[in-house]
This record gives sequence, C-alpha cells and structure tokens, in this order.
Amino acid sequence: MPELAGRVADAFESLVREHEERWLSPLAVRSYESRGRAHVEDECRLRAPFQRDRDRIAHSKAFRRLCHKTQVFVDPEGDHFRTRLTHTLETTGIARGAARALRLNEDLVEAIGLGHDLGHPPFGHAGEQALDELLRERGGDGFRHNEHSLRVVETLERDGRGLNLTHEVRDGILKHTGPDEPETLEGKIVRIVDRVAYINHDIDDAIRAGMLSVGDLPHDEIAVLGDTGSRRIDTLVHDLVETSAQAGDIAQSDEIGGAMLSLRSFMFERVYLGPHSAEEHARIRTTIRRIFEHLVDRGDDLQQATDYLAGMTDRFALTYSAELD
Repeated sequence: MPELAGRVADAFESLVREHEERWLSPLAVRSYESRGRAHVEDECRLRAPFQRDRDRIAHSKAFRRLCHKTQVFVDPEGDHFRTRLTHTLETTGIARGAARALRLNEDLVEAIGLGHDLGHPPFGHAGEQALDELLRERGGDGFRHNEHSLRVVETLERDGRGLNLTHEVRDGILKHTGPDEPETLEGKIVRIVDRVAYINHDIDDAIRAGMLSVGDLPHDEIAVLGDTGSRRIDTLVHDLVETSAQAGDIAQSDEIGGAMLSLRSFMFERVYLGPHSAEEHARIRTTIRRIFEHLVDRGDDLQQATDYLAGMTDRFALTYSAELD
C-alpha cells in the first residue's frame, strides 16, 4: 500500500527512542545518542544507527571470509569444527543474551560481536603469532588482530573507503582484547563473552580432534564451571549478569572469573600453542613467512603486505604459498 509507505519511517526514530527510554538501563547506550561516524551521512529511516553498522559488517567481504579462516584447527577432517565465522556467531549470540538480561543495547552488542574478529589472519592463533614475529623482525610494531579489525572497517573495506561505522562500534572492536577497556558496557560484554565462547568451544573441538580427553581438563576449574561446554557457558553467563547487575559495570565474580582465566591459560598451554602442535605451527610459520617475503620482494611495503596476507583465508594462503614454488 504505497500511501502507507512513509508512515512507519516517519515515526521510526521517535518510537525507538520511546522504547529505549522505557526498556533500557540508564547505563545503556541509546541508539540515537552515538558519538557519531567519521563521515557524516543521512540516517536510515527504518534502521537505527547500530543496526546499520551490523548490516554493513554482515555484508562485508571480510565477514564472508571468516567462514574459511581457522579458529584452532587448520583444514580439519570433520564437518563440526568451528571456524572463525562460527566463533563470531556464537560470541555474538551469547553476548546479545547477556545484554538483554542487563537491559543494554543489543544492537550495539551485535555489531561489535560480528565485527570483532574481522582482522584475524589465516591459521588462527599460530598465524597471528607468525605474522607478529615477521613484522617485529623488520622493525615494525608487530601484529594485533584487534587493531587490524579496526583497520578493516575503517580503511580496507569498500575499496579503501571503509564502512564508516559509529564510534561506539569501532571502540568495541578495537578494545575487545588488549590493555584498554571499551568505553561502553556493551563493548565490555563482548570482551568477556569472546573468551567465554572460544574457551568452551575450543575445548569441544580439541576433544573431538583427540587432542584432549575429558580427563585432561583441570579438575578444580571444571568443578567450579561445569563438566560440559553448555554448563560452563551457562555458569559464566549467569555469573556475568548477576555480578554486573550488582556492580553497575560489567564484571565477573572472583571465583568464576578466576576459573575462566585459569582454563584459558590451560588451553593456550595445551592446545593453542602446545607442544603437540609444533609440527603444524612450523608449517604455518613457513607458509606465512614465504608469502610475506614474496610480497615484500615484489615491492609491497610492510603495511601492504600485512593487509593482503591478513585478509587471506586458510585455503587461499595455502594455495598461494604452493604456487610460489
């Protein structure tokens, strides 16, 4: 009905504002009170600003490539191992649920969650470590995927124009890991839930791959968090929500948060960078080095080589490296 086409759009912003004032916590970011975008643009009349950011990320090339980037296992034999994309979706879903319970802005959480790992290079933690080492060898500052995720959305997407995301989404993407805390509670949720998600689904994948057995998991931490992935996530999310509600900030209790960090250390020691993976990590380092040195030799500067290599999927990197022989 064409005569109705403008009525929803005309009222949309005011209805969103009214709903958020009724529903959201006083601590939540309001959708139309963002600190803005780097480049001013007209608002969409049927989507709030953070919804637009979510859509821009979900339709980006970098987001689509995540389905062919390693979470932990390179080219695994099996249909159910996580990729960087499934990790991103799991993180975003858990974070959005926690945000709803705390009456925070779910659209902001979703946009940050979908964008937080866009800058990950191929081959997971080992690939990031290899690229970091190469850049430091050449006098650079190293490689941190959170900083590169921000570069992807600010500069690399849309043929160098970037996605022009809101300040709050860019801040959450940059600070989902690293020394600085996000400015918003929504960003802080993603920062913690990112760890909640990857620790537990990586345990699941490591057991599926035969790299760990259930009996290998640290007893004290499992006793506190739960003996299955779903129970651990449930424990962690309930603790996050209840502790945050009491604190007026995003926080975990000492017992639950400490158990999670201890379990994370166990995974880095035994799975992500463990001795059983030495041969695979050596292959990854060789592949990353071969590609990087080729790009520099052909005339790319360090930033150009980093941008191209970090954007590769696992299979593209393996094929590209093989063709250099």
